[in-house]
Amino acid sequence: MNQENLDIYFQKSDLIPAIVVDEKSKEVLMLAYMNKESLEKTLQTGYTWFYSRSRKELWNKGATSGHLQKVKTIHADCDDDTLLVVVDQTGVACHTGFYSCFFKEIWRDHNDK
Repeated sequence: MNQENLDIYFQKSDLIPAIVVDEKSKEVLMLAYMNKESLEKTLQTGYTWFYSRSRKELWNKGATSGHLQKVKTIHADCDDDTLLVVVDQTGVACHTGFYSCFFKEIWRDHNDK
C-alpha cells in the first residue's frame, strides 16, 4: 500500500482509532490511536506503532516492556475511520499487567439465561 492510499483514513481527522485484537483468542486487547506516520511505521515494520495523545509522540507497543504486537492483518471499517488490527501478542497488552486493557467489568445483565 503506498502512502497516497493511506490518506483515505485521515480525511476526517489526523488520528484514527485502532482496535487491537488477539489473533488466537479473538479478545479485544486495547484501543489506541494512529496517525499517518505510525500507520506507515506499522506497515513497514510489521509491529504496532501508535500515536500518544498525551505525550504527543509515536510509540512502538512493547518496545520497552518486550510485550510486542506482531501484526497479522489490518482491516478498515466501512467508513474508513477505524482500524481493526489483529496481532500475535507477546506477553500482556495492558500497561497495568493485565492481558487486555478491558478487564474492568462495569455492568452485566444478570437476567440473561
